[in-house]
Amino acid sequence: MPILPIDAGRYGTKEMKEIFDDQKKIMYQLEIEAAVAKSQSEIGIVPKSAAQNIAQMAMSGRISVKRVKQLEAKSDHDTAALVEALSEICKVTAKPWIHYGLTSNDLVDTSNSLQIRDSLGIIEPKVARLAMILAKLALRYKDLPAVGRTHGQHASIISFGLKFANWALEMSKHVERIEEIKKRILICKTLGVVGTGSLMGSKALEVQKRVAKKLSLYPADVTTQVVPRERYAEFVFSMALIGATLEKIAVEIRNLQRTEIAEVAEPFKKGQMGSSAVPVKRNPVKSERVTSLSKLLRSQISVSFENIPLWHERDLSNSANERFILPTTSILLDDMLETMTRILSELHVNEEKIRQNLELTNGQIFAEFVLDALIKKGVPRFEAYRDIQRIAFASSENGTDFRDAVKDDASISSHLTEDEINNVFVSEKRLGASRQIITNVYNKVRKSCSRFS
Repeated sequence: MPILPIDAGRYGTKEMKEIFDDQKKIMYQLEIEAAVAKSQSEIGIVPKSAAQNIAQMAMSGRISVKRVKQLEAKSDHDTAALVEALSEICKVTAKPWIHYGLTSNDLVDTSNSLQIRDSLGIIEPKVARLAMILAKLALRYKDLPAVGRTHGQHASIISFGLKFANWALEMSKHVERIEEIKKRILICKTLGVVGTGSLMGSKALEVQKRVAKKLSLYPADVTTQVVPRERYAEFVFSMALIGATLEKIAVEIRNLQRTEIAEVAEPFKKGQMGSSAVPVKRNPVKSERVTSLSKLLRSQISVSFENIPLWHERDLSNSANERFILPTTSILLDDMLETMTRILSELHVNEEKIRQNLELTNGQIFAEFVLDALIKKGVPRFEAYRDIQRIAFASSENGTDFRDAVKDDASISSHLTEDEINNVFVSEKRLGASRQIITNVYNKVRKSCSRFS
């Protein structure tokens, strides 16, 4: 009976969850056994006939989760059970050479690397795809003036596309980060009990190098019995960092979907219910889901950091929790990427409401540009600042239009003509370098992410 929502199918894609399936884990570890035996035979450590039989049986598909668990019930050791299951189907002449020179964590850590390798193979293209979706949205709305908000208050005018450009570039940076961390986290370790390669001696590093190449991993330079847990901490942190960017996007969508703002809305399919009690509601539940999962994803970081300081060459204080944090990290992020991609692919942008919101302060959003116009006429900054502030506060209290108040105040009109004042209050002229910024971002994102399209 499924207990966790991940097990029940509520979160995570089938392709991602299959990577962490029990049978798949066994297949990864058997693949390592096969690669080790082949590599050892290539340089004369193991007889070629024995290595051939070990590799053939390891990849035969004959070793099941059920059989491994039966053997584990006796030995109380999952890796020993797997090795015993392999030994059961190998030739007598091959049996002595199974798992030769290895220790449990050679299989555990290297199979973790294989799982991480394949999970990144799913995650990275999705990150790149999302970056491109955002970049295209940035281009689409680059000429649309919108309210820029700081501290939750109207501050100045931005291009609505600039929101998407900011997110697009960060997502493309995550693609770069994934590429960068691979050489540090996709580690192959076959150096035995305490990391010396004791039984294989001077040939140990060559075996490891060959195994790593066969598995598309990077050979460890130095280890104890385990791969340093800094590597896993970096993986978890990097995935949580992507999650935090997704959460940042989700929070902005949730805020912009507020009834009072209503500039965007999540897709809402036919038959969907926003509330069990209020029929008219269209809640941003998908963005809230991303926000919620990001909190859980981020919590995995602290556990991964706690696993770094182990006793001497190793202990087991990391082992049990890593069975949770590595799959949980990958599955949660994959689900978040899927959800955010659906949101942004069908995001409803209310351009009319965006334009209406520009007028909510009766023109006060142009205050920055009035100040700039006065400075360019030679008015000292703080003198101009105080005059504009006085006029703005008074017009707010009186409910009058800020542009009219500016025209009527001698401290302003003595420096600016009516045409000059009117020219200030044109939102399309107040986008600064937004268009060029967005174009630059689009080109950068396309360059770094196009290979995944």
